[in-house]
Amino acid sequence: MVSETNESIARRRRLPSLSALRAFEAAARYGSFRAAADELNVTHSAISHQVKALEEHLGVPLFSRGSRAVRLTEEGRILFPILREAFDGIVAGTDMLRRRQNAGPLTIQIYVTLAVKWLLPRLHEFSAAYPEVQIALATSYTDWDFVRGEVDAAILLVEHKTTDLDYTPLGKAHLFPVCAPKLLESGPALKKPEDLHHHRLLHVYPAKHDWPDWLAAAGVTDLSPDSSSGARFDSYLLALEEAASGGGVSLATQVLVADDMEKGRLIAPFDVKVPNRAPWYFVCPRERRNEPRIVKFRTWLLDTLKDMPPGKNFD
Repeated sequence: MVSETNESIARRRRLPSLSALRAFEAAARYGSFRAAADELNVTHSAISHQVKALEEHLGVPLFSRGSRAVRLTEEGRILFPILREAFDGIVAGTDMLRRRQNAGPLTIQIYVTLAVKWLLPRLHEFSAAYPEVQIALATSYTDWDFVRGEVDAAILLVEHKTTDLDYTPLGKAHLFPVCAPKLLESGPALKKPEDLHHHRLLHVYPAKHDWPDWLAAAGVTDLSPDSSSGARFDSYLLALEEAASGGGVSLATQVLVADDMEKGRLIAPFDVKVPNRAPWYFVCPRERRNEPRIVKFRTWLLDTLKDMPPGKNFD
């Protein structure tokens, strides 16, 4: 069996304009050009012109026009159920695709530290505002790259942007050291950045530039993080817990430690803050930026940050 070519399909179909078909279907359904015009948000004359163009294309009358109403001709009665079924099929197909797009959870890629320290205490507010959107958090990724194909959106520190993703800025992510209050009470002095020579630095190895950048900005040129005593972790969550227990000094951004500082678990011994190389962004595939579920989460996120007091946001 020889398959039909695209050209032969196009010649066979020779479809009238979609606007004319929609105008006829609506007018036939209502039995009124005026009601069809209201549904399609066009003028009465536009419906009349579209139906006339369809009749000329087909070479047969579809309506018999009266002074107050229009009635389908025999040809119109043949065409109407065919078009109604076709449009119902289009609606069913597009609704099915929308349901598939909105089915299942919205998967957000997020660092485990940000999830525990900031998002989880507030996620119930999103669920209350948008109960129809289920959220799944993906916290197993330690690098800074968006995991396309496995997640729907992300909250990330982004140093280098790519053209296929959409980026909504959330904050500049300033870095500063934090430690437990008891470290100042019982340990060596920690009054100026140079005093870090006498303390255990806590490193997060996916963020290898953080300590060198902060030390350079603070004017501490003779302390190499690589040679200093300390510990290395794969997330700031672990480093900050070690710092809170009195085990050393960790770097942090405001959003990660605001609650712990308010509770007195952590303090900032210095005023020196350095912008992170990678600011905070909400990230999603560019072609999906207007997807309703993503729009809802992005809107909620921005509104939440806007209402937060200084010192608790992503800056």
